[in-house]
Amino acid sequence: MERIPPPAEELVLIDQELVRLDARRAQLLARRAWLVSVLHQAVAPQPPFPTWSPRPAAAGPAGMAAAVGAPGADREVSGPSAQNVLLALGAVLLAVAAFAFTVVSWGSMGIGGRAAVLGAVTAAALAAPVVLLRRGLRSTAESVAALGMALTVLDAYALYAVALPDTDGTAYAAGSAGVLAALWAGYGSALRGLRLPLPAAVLTAQLPLPLAAVAAGAPPLGVAWALLGTAVLDAVATLRAPGRPARVLAGACGVAVGGWALFAGLVFSASAAAPASAVAPGALLLAGAALALGAAFRATPRPTGAGAADAAAKAGTSDAAAGALGVPGVLGVPAGNGAGAGRVQGAAALAVVAGLAAVAALGGVVRAALPEGWAAVAYLLCAVPLLGLGGLVRSTAPVSVLPTPVRRGLAGAGAGVAALAGVSALPALLVALLSPAEVLGGVWEGRAPSATGADWTAPTAAAVVLLAVAGLAARLFRVSGRSEAAAAAVALGWAGLFLLPLVAALPHPAVLAWHVLLTVAATGLALRAPEARAALAAAGCALAGALSVSLLALVGRPGTFAVLGALAVLFTAAAFDARGRQWAVRTSAGLAVGWAVALALAAARALEPAPLYRSLLVLAVSAVVALVAARPVARAPRPARVPFEAAGAGAAALAVCLVLTDLPALALVLGLCGVLAAGTAVRPDRRRVGYAAGVLFVLAAWVRLAASGVTVPEAYTLPVTVPALVVGLLRRRRDPGASSWTAYGPGLAAMLVPSLVAAWSDPHWLRPLLLGLGALAVTLAGARRRLGAPLLLGGGVLVLDGLHELAPYVVQVVDALPRWLPPALAGALLLAVGATYEKRLRDARRLREALTRMR
Repeated sequence: MERIPPPAEELVLIDQELVRLDARRAQLLARRAWLVSVLHQAVAPQPPFPTWSPRPAAAGPAGMAAAVGAPGADREVSGPSAQNVLLALGAVLLAVAAFAFTVVSWGSMGIGGRAAVLGAVTAAALAAPVVLLRRGLRSTAESVAALGMALTVLDAYALYAVALPDTDGTAYAAGSAGVLAALWAGYGSALRGLRLPLPAAVLTAQLPLPLAAVAAGAPPLGVAWALLGTAVLDAVATLRAPGRPARVLAGACGVAVGGWALFAGLVFSASAAAPASAVAPGALLLAGAALALGAAFRATPRPTGAGAADAAAKAGTSDAAAGALGVPGVLGVPAGNGAGAGRVQGAAALAVVAGLAAVAALGGVVRAALPEGWAAVAYLLCAVPLLGLGGLVRSTAPVSVLPTPVRRGLAGAGAGVAALAGVSALPALLVALLSPAEVLGGVWEGRAPSATGADWTAPTAAAVVLLAVAGLAARLFRVSGRSEAAAAAVALGWAGLFLLPLVAALPHPAVLAWHVLLTVAATGLALRAPEARAALAAAGCALAGALSVSLLALVGRPGTFAVLGALAVLFTAAAFDARGRQWAVRTSAGLAVGWAVALALAAARALEPAPLYRSLLVLAVSAVVALVAARPVARAPRPARVPFEAAGAGAAALAVCLVLTDLPALALVLGLCGVLAAGTAVRPDRRRVGYAAGVLFVLAAWVRLAASGVTVPEAYTLPVTVPALVVGLLRRRRDPGASSWTAYGPGLAAMLVPSLVAAWSDPHWLRPLLLGLGALAVTLAGARRRLGAPLLLGGGVLVLDGLHELAPYVVQVVDALPRWLPPALAGALLLAVGATYEKRLRDARRLREALTRMR
């Protein structure tokens, strides 16, 4: 009995069948179209019928071609590509044959035959593209035209070799290059369908003027003028040449040859010994600047629309400043507007080149007139007008005649020159900052660093440059509001002021006072400056100045104590500044402790005491810090608490290091450090410091016993252990939740650890035996009461004691074993652990949970 499906199911079946029919129809139509194309092209033999796929064909022509197996579907090279390769190879082979004919077979023919052959072949090669273009064979025409152009080069060579052998080769190359460039340009203009002749003409046109200058014996500056003239021709070609490829190539060539010309002018201008010698290269640089500026004007996109004139008239300072700093949007042209944005950037780049060339031209003349070492000042003076044209150093509107991209480029050039001038002054600043390190070789001997007596002509110029650039940066900050400008103004201004007393040859105390005042000012800016980056720059200046003036103060005792004390007070006051930036307050807290420690070390050197007293002076600083951090007055600078205490801990560690070689003094210092830690642990928020106090006390006791030559430490540790354990037992009874580490840990450690240390150096058997028995008892007690401290401390001491007793036998066994056995055992152990890795992890997790449950 036939089953009739429900309507919904039948509808689904019908839809599926229609889809299959549509797919089959698309395949048949694609096959039919291919068969029709084969018949029209009379292609034979006919390919076999493809294997049909039951799946529907992919959408689109590519999918149909893949479905029907159309010829060429699996080919890697297209027809046009293969054609171009064949044509290029043919043209190259013909050119090679023509060259071989010209060089090798030329002498076997007469003058008339030679001229007839080359002339006929060249004329035919140049005329053939006309016919080929009319028939639509463009690729073939390009190949033949390339062959014809190569033949014209051979014609020029043949003419020189036969008719003009005595002519100067460079001069003939210049003339022939000019003729060929003109010939190819005319040929390309006549046959607009060819793409090769015009770019080839542009490339060849780069040679005539430089080669002619070389042939005429022109000096290097004359060759540079020839390069600049070539750049002018390239600029004209960029504007007038037909076809985008030729214009783009002309622009690239103009930038290249013009750049070489400007570079040569810069070299000659910078090496001129007198102003008169710098005039000629300056003229070259000015001509290049004029060319670049004209190109920038030409490349600037013109605003369109009814408001174009108003936009140009209203372009003010903010637009120029924003443009110079990289803010998009120029004269209504959006930054992301494709070609328009590219033209804006190109115009700005050309304006930058123009500004730099102008500064190099004028600055070279001014530099030659100034004393040696003032070159940066000369170029900076010439760069300031560019900043004014860009509207970066004045609040009024800039010159409205200049388009905004040009103003942006000129301002960028001026800013770049100012930045380079500032960088050129850094060596003098580094010398001034680092020269005080020479004092470390003779502290308090009264010898000032050598830099204070050096020739300060260059540093004087460096100070002028730094202050001038700082003023420009400050003005830029007022105009644009950029934080980078504020940071640069702070750093450069501080650097220039740092050099002033050295430049003025002030006496040593005045230099110290000036540098301390600069450090005070920089610290105040770091705390209160409105700009975050300016505050960060001020903090770096304050730290550098403080280090430098501290070293410089080591020349004499009074200066050392005055400077170190003043800086310690300064940073302490900054650490208590409630309205200052938190990071600056924290940094000042650490610096205050550091300079207080330096002051204590200076006092110790002046008193010349034993190492113990030097350590105690440093430790006194740590004690004062602990008291300051604990008093209510410390609530005001709450961000500085942790830096204060961390720096105080560092001072305590330094105090310990100063007495490492004196065991009695070390024990005393460790005990005092324990007292400070215990006093700090009294505060509710510093309870954890109590552990450090206990460790310090134990270390002090051990060091004291070692210093006294005690060989039986148990006589001193056991009387302490019993009361400590009794106190722990009472604590546990009063507070059952107290940890066993708090209650029993100190007493057990005082009992077991010194004996363990003594047992490792004891050749007898009695102490290790007694220690092992005691550790075993402690371990069993901890296991029975489920207490972590007795279990782990006793077990650890028991294991170490057992290893000590077995160590000689282990050494003997190891010496008796073969050398290969330990690595083999280690490998087997690793394999076993790896095989049971998961089980070991589970066991370790259970052990950790068990220890966690212990008190």
